Amino acid sequence: MRINIKKMSLKKLQTLIAEKGPEVYPQVIQALGEDPRGGAQKLVRYCQSRMDEWERERDRIGRMYSYERQLWAMGYNMVAGLDEVGRGPLAGPVVAAAVILPGEVVLPGIDDAKRLSPRRRQELYETIREHAVAVGVGMVHPEGIDEASVMLATYKALIKAVSDLAVQPDYLLIDGLHLPNVTQPQVPVVGGDTQSCSIAAASIVAKVVRDEYMIEMDRQFPEYGFANHKGYGTAEHRAALERYGPCPLHRKATGGSRDILSLTPSLPFVED
Repeated sequence: MRINIKKMSLKKLQTLIAEKGPEVYPQVIQALGEDPRGGAQKLVRYCQSRMDEWERERDRIGRMYSYERQLWAMGYNMVAGLDEVGRGPLAGPVVAAAVILPGEVVLPGIDDAKRLSPRRRQELYETIREHAVAVGVGMVHPEGIDEASVMLATYKALIKAVSDLAVQPDYLLIDGLHLPNVTQPQVPVVGGDTQSCSIAAASIVAKVVRDEYMIEMDRQFPEYGFANHKGYGTAEHRAALERYGPCPLHRKATGGSRDILSLTPSLPFVED
């Protein structure tokens, strides 16, 4: 239903714009374009600026569906994006996610999970869960990583994520990796979490799931500060390892805290 904007006060219009966003920008611009009041022209400029930003964002997101669009046109309807997080920490699991999106869903702000604030990641995570055809998660814990290697654990987590999907995918888009031992055709996409919406969605799911797990583990092992650094090799984490030694969440080289610390002796806190 079209709103009669000309009959609304500027104060009520501000509230309407805040509530409705892009839905009402064109109406505000059309209704107040010739209004001489300074306040009215401020609202017009605001709506025009936000509408331009919105169009640029839609274009960016549209470009992030280029891989999916090609595959859909070839008849692959269930395209799953895959990504993982947790290869680099000293503690905690490797977590992978697989996401099948139902066509070109507009997910404003979607990007590589590492580029997003925790609040925006959580908002997008909830939106992805709401709209996705299917979401799968795979987790490999430290003992599984120690038994094999981080790379083999990554493959295992990705395969688990595919198996966890409620709908079987018919094509896989994977962030920078070729996944062995799967039957579906696949393509590795270098920098996939900035090139493909499906992969970006998977990166967000994997990151949120892993962060939530590490926050939960912080309650069991509060002395290590897992809620803050999520198991990565920060100065705080290394100091706790020196003081308390490793806990069951730590990935052990030969079992001692100094062995763990020697794996990343001077690396800054950079999430993978």
